[in-house]
Amino acid sequence: MNKTLTKAVSFSAFLLAIILTFSGCNKGGSDVTGTIPVLVTTDVAIGAAGTTAYSGGFITATLTNGLSAIGVCWSATNQTPTITDSKTSDTLSTLGFSSKITGLTPKTTYYLRSYATNALGTGYGGVIQFTTPADLSAIGGTVSTLAGNSASAFNDGTGSGASFNSPQGLTMDASGNIYVADSFNSAIRKVTPAGVVTTLTGNGTIGYTDGLLADARFYAPQSLIVDASGNIYVADLGNNMIRKITPAGVVSTLAGSGEAGYADGTGANATFNTPRGLAFDSQGNIIVADRGNNLIRKVTTAGVVTTIAGNRTAGYLDNSTALSAQFNQPNGIAIDAQGNIYVADLLNYAIRKISTAGLVTTYIGGPKKTTIIGNPGAILFDAKGNLFITDQNGRVLEINTNKVLISLAGNLATPGFADGQGVSALFNAPQGIVADVSGNIWIADSNNNRIRKVVLPAE
Repeated sequence: MNKTLTKAVSFSAFLLAIILTFSGCNKGGSDVTGTIPVLVTTDVAIGAAGTTAYSGGFITATLTNGLSAIGVCWSATNQTPTITDSKTSDTLSTLGFSSKITGLTPKTTYYLRSYATNALGTGYGGVIQFTTPADLSAIGGTVSTLAGNSASAFNDGTGSGASFNSPQGLTMDASGNIYVADSFNSAIRKVTPAGVVTTLTGNGTIGYTDGLLADARFYAPQSLIVDASGNIYVADLGNNMIRKITPAGVVSTLAGSGEAGYADGTGANATFNTPRGLAFDSQGNIIVADRGNNLIRKVTTAGVVTTIAGNRTAGYLDNSTALSAQFNQPNGIAIDAQGNIYVADLLNYAIRKISTAGLVTTYIGGPKKTTIIGNPGAILFDAKGNLFITDQNGRVLEINTNKVLISLAGNLATPGFADGQGVSALFNAPQGIVADVSGNIWIADSNNNRIRKVVLPAE
């Protein structure tokens, strides 16, 4: 072949490559990087009946256009399932998607992974193995009432002789006493195991005052946690602060200026916007669901505040970079034994997960409102690693260590008050949740103005 012909052929090939590239770009967004999609498979939660499961995927590459199919595929026999096995066909929401798997057989082991297909082929996420249970849909916890009555009031007393006004957060000390963020009373209350209610600090008057217990004032406190030394930390929502109550009875401000805003910093140089959920990490730092800022923040014991996830935009976005992820009114916080942070993402109707590597994924739920999670208020891991969720639509849920989602008590979208077992028990906007050393669960039933107890069923 002569040089002129060689140049002509090379130039033609070059033009063809350009034409194909621009042609692909004009087809509504093909994968211009020329790569097969790269995915992460999100955790699996299994329906209590053993016939359904929930999972999904997250695309880690920056380009998501040009996808012709996404979902999860699964098999009981193929340990590396492909799209030739059973699969879902889902809708991509920004970088992630949620999948509902149906038609499963109880007491069967399955292998599942996410997939995404573009013009170049199909990419797969990692494989997750799970085993469906025998039908657990009929089991339920036994609910009773420890303290409070139907009145929205402020009275100390025992059992039904005591009154609360929209109790929100709960925590428990080493002696089994429950501390309550009695929100509309702007007070912190103490409830003994016998149901004797006293007021620790706050007097029913909205305000902001540090000092001795009798003098301190709060503004709609929401969540609270207690450390091993007996210090209680409070998300003082109306004051946009994190407050501290020592065992000696002194109230101080750990972080926050009192103004609603966003700034990292130390002590009063940091700002929050309606802080809600609190949890300790393994180093003793406080992780905060900064609801009004749609952020997850960290506060050290010295009051140094930093942002660890979210970008202040209310939305739904999983991301491999935590500060680029989006939340929509994060409400509750829980941390597992491995250090992963779980978020009750209220208006995304989801439980989100922030891995220790900073990857934000959806554990279970929306962004579209469904009956799976509803409006998650607070979340908690017990000592065994079971995850409990209060659904403000009237239920208490559990995802056990076998990843089975169980409706422990209450009835979806049926607000009311009734003690009893399983769906015969009724709640009205349950909020805070805490577990005792015996494995019982305690709930702040906010619109019923009561503190309730849930004894777990044998599984």
